[in-house]
Amino acid sequence: MGAGGRMSVPGKIDGGGPKKGEPLPRVPHAKPPFTLGDIKKAIPPHCFKRSLARSFSYVVSDLALVFVFYRIATSCFHLLPSPLAYLAWPVYWACQGCVLTGVWVIAHECGHHAFSDYQWVDDTVGLFLHSALLVPYFSWKYSHRRHHSNTASLERDEVFVPKPKSEMPWFSKYLNNPPGRFVTLLVTLTLGWPLYLAFNVSGRPYDRFACHYDPYGPIYSDRERLQIYISDAGIMAVTYVLYRVAAAKGLAWLFCIYGVPLLVVNAFLVMITYLQHTHPALPHYDSSEWDWLKGALATVDRDYGVLNKVFHNITDTHVAHHLFSTMPHYHAMEATKAIKPILGEYYQFDGTPVHKAIWREARECLYVEPDEGSESKGIFWYKNKF
Repeated sequence: MGAGGRMSVPGKIDGGGPKKGEPLPRVPHAKPPFTLGDIKKAIPPHCFKRSLARSFSYVVSDLALVFVFYRIATSCFHLLPSPLAYLAWPVYWACQGCVLTGVWVIAHECGHHAFSDYQWVDDTVGLFLHSALLVPYFSWKYSHRRHHSNTASLERDEVFVPKPKSEMPWFSKYLNNPPGRFVTLLVTLTLGWPLYLAFNVSGRPYDRFACHYDPYGPIYSDRERLQIYISDAGIMAVTYVLYRVAAAKGLAWLFCIYGVPLLVVNAFLVMITYLQHTHPALPHYDSSEWDWLKGALATVDRDYGVLNKVFHNITDTHVAHHLFSTMPHYHAMEATKAIKPILGEYYQFDGTPVHKAIWREARECLYVEPDEGSESKGIFWYKNKF
């Protein structure tokens, strides 16, 4: 299929997808035979209603779990014999990191005005929760909003923007092997999030240096700059608190209690976002082919097992989220079921276990190019042949 090639890989796409060894079916790239209004009509009206009490219940339950795990780690682990203590800490890091990822998702929902009917409530809760996880709330809120407005656009999307083959770094072909993929994934999952915030790595190219902490950077408009200062103030306040904790308890204590779980959060955040928008079956478009609905449908739902609930279903309802981002997460599963018959083959779900999926995507999704011989030169597909 063209110069780049498409590998046959095992996978499962919703709707009777490929058997083992068959190629994954591509998302249709023609103009959909339905409108956003048609999709909305299929969703029960109550799915669009936001409940302040219900939204806060998720904040309270998540923070309660965070506190429980913290108390267990700080009160019990030192009583365990050495072998058990060494085993207990990784369990704490995994559990605390997963729950804090759920907290991150709630703050993300605040940024979409999906938490309540009151914008000031959403921004206050989002600023508090995201700052606690060292995320500049307003800064990311605005860049993420532009991602939703320009999904799958090669010129205007904000994050995980793939490069054409001609723009790939010279060393890319030397990483196109199992050791190279392992190193690439390790760096991406550990450093990808802070590198994106600080240096716009994997983000949309700008004509000058872009940084989420810079109020006067090219990412933001004049009317947004004051709130970027507020985001920076939130990060500085939390950083100062962490400094005081480290001075009182020690840097090792802070790293074990807070630092490692935060690394888990960052890794899950990058993994979730990467797998939602990176798939051999997903197209990207240049300006000659892109429109909002086609871009919003160029994403895929995934299955993280029990973590779907821990992550408030951001993983397996992402298609619906891109169509209606102000819908609260607790209605997203019902909405997803309602829109599947309307979307038909435009809805994509890949049930491949995520650890296999991320390795497959790292192998197959290296750059994008139009199919060789195709009349649609504005439609780009992932390729992997150098």
